Amino acid sequence: MKKYVCVECGYIYDPEVGDSSQGIPKGIPLEDLPYDWVCPICGEPTDVFEELN
Repeated sequence: MKKYVCVECGYIYDPEVGDSSQGIPKGIPLEDLPYDWVCPICGEPTDVFEELN
């Protein structure tokens, strides 16, 4: 699965880990996160995330 980085703070969203701080189980790709999900570090929405190469 693709990993994504927040361009504001550098947080890496890894779908294989999910985001336990917001109740996101592992296996959820960035594009399938709830509309109100935000970066757990800086609070930015998913549109500031870029795919890691």
